[in-house]
Amino acid sequence: MNYLSAENLSKSFGDLVLFEGLSFGLSRGEKAALVARNGKGKSTLLRILAGQESSDTGEFTFRKGLKVAFLEQVPSLEDRLSIDELISSSHTPVLEVIARYERILALHARDHSPEHEKLLQEVTNEMDQAHGWDYERRLIQLLDLFRITDTSQKVGSLSGGEKKRVALALILLDEPELLILDEPTNHLDIEMIEWLEDYLSRSQLSLLMVTHDRFFLDRVCNRIMELYQGRLYHYPGNYEYFLGKRAEAEQHRQVEADRANQLMKRELEWLRRMPKARTHKSKSRIGAIEGIRQRASLIQDSTDLNLQVRSPRLGGKILEVEGLRKSYGKMRIIRDFTYKFNKGERVGIVGRNGSGKTTLLNLLTRNEEADSGRIDQGETVVMGYYRQIVPKWPEDMRVIDAVKEFAEVVHMADGRSISASRFLEHFMFPPESQYKHIARLSGGELRRLHLLTVLIGNPNFLFLDEPTNDLDLFSLARLEEFLLDFQGCLVIVSHDRYFLNKLCDHLFVMEGDGKVKNHYGTYAAYRQQKDLQAAVMKGSGHESSDARSRDEYTHGIKPKTRLSYKEQRELESLEAEIEALEKEKSGLETELNSGSLDYEELTKRSARVAELMEVIEQKIVRWMELSSFTMGG
Repeated sequence: MNYLSAENLSKSFGDLVLFEGLSFGLSRGEKAALVARNGKGKSTLLRILAGQESSDTGEFTFRKGLKVAFLEQVPSLEDRLSIDELISSSHTPVLEVIARYERILALHARDHSPEHEKLLQEVTNEMDQAHGWDYERRLIQLLDLFRITDTSQKVGSLSGGEKKRVALALILLDEPELLILDEPTNHLDIEMIEWLEDYLSRSQLSLLMVTHDRFFLDRVCNRIMELYQGRLYHYPGNYEYFLGKRAEAEQHRQVEADRANQLMKRELEWLRRMPKARTHKSKSRIGAIEGIRQRASLIQDSTDLNLQVRSPRLGGKILEVEGLRKSYGKMRIIRDFTYKFNKGERVGIVGRNGSGKTTLLNLLTRNEEADSGRIDQGETVVMGYYRQIVPKWPEDMRVIDAVKEFAEVVHMADGRSISASRFLEHFMFPPESQYKHIARLSGGELRRLHLLTVLIGNPNFLFLDEPTNDLDLFSLARLEEFLLDFQGCLVIVSHDRYFLNKLCDHLFVMEGDGKVKNHYGTYAAYRQQKDLQAAVMKGSGHESSDARSRDEYTHGIKPKTRLSYKEQRELESLEAEIEALEKEKSGLETELNSGSLDYEELTKRSARVAELMEVIEQKIVRWMELSSFTMGG
């Protein structure tokens, strides 16, 4: 069943063509990811499909009656409202059905007329289909899952991560059939990402999403669509399959581009030799050169992110930490943390949002004072600190000027010295982009510029706080290559499990209440150990309330012990409704078997019988669900 059909979609901003002539579809149960370099139109395409932007050409349609929901990369929520007010004013289809049910129920209580009885029956069916009966229970459970405890607080006081969780909870509560997600894992901690990953991979809903989380892509998606040079390329399968097939396609494009380059050289040589008086044949040959030029430029997007810089050698003493403590009021963030760093260490820091990961980085880099404890830094250590919050540059400053503030010349690992301008090109800032005002840079460009200004100082001890945010998959792969070759020490805070797993062989786990636990091994080994511990706890009946709550929502909510008043009334009416529907179905089947109906009447009655069978099945399932409470289920 086709859920989405898009034909000939194009979008430009002035001279910048993001994409043109895109045609694609999405079927029921498909979970597709859209991948591309930063600034190539991924979010714009999602916003067009969500009705928040218009395309220049083309059109798209969703299946009639389909429930579609869109999660923006940065959710737009009313800051002046409390979370409670936001929920009640969200006007989701479920809330609209509930409000209609309550209005009609009040009318029916005052007047049991046949008209009100019919309206009540209709809205009761709508409540069934919208799963409105257990809305409040699901709401409480979802808010608990997303750690939203104080619903009286104003939306404007929430952090970016909290706003993302509120928006995600509201969307999932509405139980859409098709979800359009723009970077759903941004600002979520690893624990929350893994719950969402499990939920989406198990659910029957369809997905179209943009994400740079490669574990998430691999485990959730069954189709990848790459937006490359304004066109869409389709790869059935997960992210790992896509990487293999894309490498083959890249190799093929490289061969084609090399051939076109050779041909273009020959054609240009011919052009220089030819006489000025041009025949019709030579003019057509000149026109064909433009087509060759386009084929020769097929690989121009594949600029490498080459980051190798020369760093001073580390001495015997690196960084020694003893008895470190930090609290904010009564909240303990770091308690008695002691550790001695050795040469070449690669440490990842993991934990829930708010557990103190960034605070630990600030303490180690002496950007924040500890309450007590000692930090002893070796004389040869040159620290580089890439912060989660990008520095504020003057709006009228140009990219090249920001780099020259640090150095006019950069010393590379192979002994070469290159200009600041050439170094910018290594960071995918071509010459025409280097004189752009910083205020006009995208989020990904700002982060690349920030990283460049950190590396230009030739550090031998790198601290990275969420370096993967806003970077596309291709930039991430290049950053990983650099960090794998980096000879100094590395400490990374990241929610990107693929990134951590590839780069770190030791973890600091922020367990809460100031406790920092050492885990010697990769993130995959840590995850496996946690899963094993959870299974043991579950088997012994000591499973945590958080784990139970996540498990219940993902695998099916636990049944209630008794019916509400509304559900009791619903149960009483269901038996009569099922009997009436069965009677209508039986009458229609008798007519169908009589042999007296013409083709049009046969078609009409057959369609009604199919419709009745579906409705009867739904009502029987609901009757069995409600009956289980009265029978001690």
